[in-house]
Amino acid sequence: MIVGTTEAARILKISTARLRVLLIAGRVEGAYKTGKMWLIPLVDGEPTIERGKRGPAPRWCNPRKLPKTIVHVNSHRIRQNQKHQEQLPVITVKTRNTNTYGHIVEIPGGCRVVYRPDKPLRCGARVWIETINEVTVIR
Repeated sequence: MIVGTTEAARILKISTARLRVLLIAGRVEGAYKTGKMWLIPLVDGEPTIERGKRGPAPRWCNPRKLPKTIVHVNSHRIRQNQKHQEQLPVITVKTRNTNTYGHIVEIPGGCRVVYRPDKPLRCGARVWIETINEVTVIR
């Protein structure tokens, strides 16, 4: 049996506008257009609708670069410890916008040592260690 869009939409319990979107996308099996009218065949009393895709592949979910963790030795603290006979921690671990100080730092996995005398960090460090791995600070 062949029906029009109004009858097919009523059988499927969807709007005629939604059915026309499915017809234009080619998801209604066996449907064809004659003039201005769509003719839709029924299989077991209902039109057959192909399962759709979930749209184009998203562009926004590209893998983000992990933030770098920077580890450097604070020479000002070393001088302060020598001058005032103190034991302040001299190793600084910078992650995003936080600084953590410690005496010992463990860095599992890969890391790299950077020396840039012409382009120091904002804190003035010219030598530091960069890693994308989790860093453990022991105080």
